[in-house]
Amino acid sequence: MNMVNAINNALDIKMAEDKSVIVYGEDVGVEGGVFRVTEGLQKKHGVERIFDSPLAESGLAGTAVGMAAAGLRPIIEMQFSGFSYPAFNQIISHVSRMHNRSRGKYKQAIVIRMPYGGGINALEHHSESAEAIWGHIPGLKVVIPSNPHDAKGLLISSIESEDPVIYMEPKRIYRAIKQEVEESKFAVPIGKAKVIHKGEDITLVAYGAMIREAQKAAALAKKEGISVEIIDLRTIYPIDRETIAESIKKTGRIITVTEAPKAFGVSAEISAIANEEAFLFLEAPPKRVAGFDTIVPLPKGEHHYLQTAEKILYEIIRTVKY
Repeated sequence: MNMVNAINNALDIKMAEDKSVIVYGEDVGVEGGVFRVTEGLQKKHGVERIFDSPLAESGLAGTAVGMAAAGLRPIIEMQFSGFSYPAFNQIISHVSRMHNRSRGKYKQAIVIRMPYGGGINALEHHSESAEAIWGHIPGLKVVIPSNPHDAKGLLISSIESEDPVIYMEPKRIYRAIKQEVEESKFAVPIGKAKVIHKGEDITLVAYGAMIREAQKAAALAKKEGISVEIIDLRTIYPIDRETIAESIKKTGRIITVTEAPKAFGVSAEISAIANEEAFLFLEAPPKRVAGFDTIVPLPKGEHHYLQTAEKILYEIIRTVKY
């Protein structure tokens, strides 16, 4: 499966298993989504359980609050993450707070799916990486898979969660990776990072599409005699402090790779974790390879903004030689 197949398969499994699961959003029904992630599901599960919505993100999130309070498990798709901002009021005021506000009476078992990130030569509002915004809101879980296997397992866990989940899909790698993914149901736990490559000299933490760049950088670093450990974060919140800290204690160095702007981002949080949990083990300052603090450029300039293996390698060598 590629990531599109895996997400589609996870939705299919949960819709067949649990009649309270419904899917709706912009073009998800008849067309199967702008990236065809939900293709074929309306025909299989019916128009009452997977249907198209108006182009109104605030309405999407607001109706999901009521549906979840009534016992349904809505999965809503916002066509691009850059279009999610009109729904911010509903998400921060109600989706994230209703469970706490009602002292546990009303669950918010909502999954908000949104394709995110650059690298596909898209227009403005199509290339943002706003995971830090969502991760900062109490009451929300934020999940970002980097491969088809995790995309399926994490989505199943997200749908089964009693808390609302922002499920961000790196569209740059929707069809870039294929791997064996079992057809049957399985879950990947939310909040648990994974060491996907063991190393001794430096830790790279990344997620989403940046995992591929981290892997390429690790291969280049190996030619320089540098052994790189790679952590796939998988969940932005709750973040796996323990796995990050244990890796730093082994390698003594850490670089975080994110596509999002550097200021006040996930990479800054991970640098703080390094200082709080493993300060005495650090042999160099924590480093960040991140996007510029600007709007993502339009297609002709996008390649200057995105992270590459060469940019990461440059910081690896500097940090190891510190």
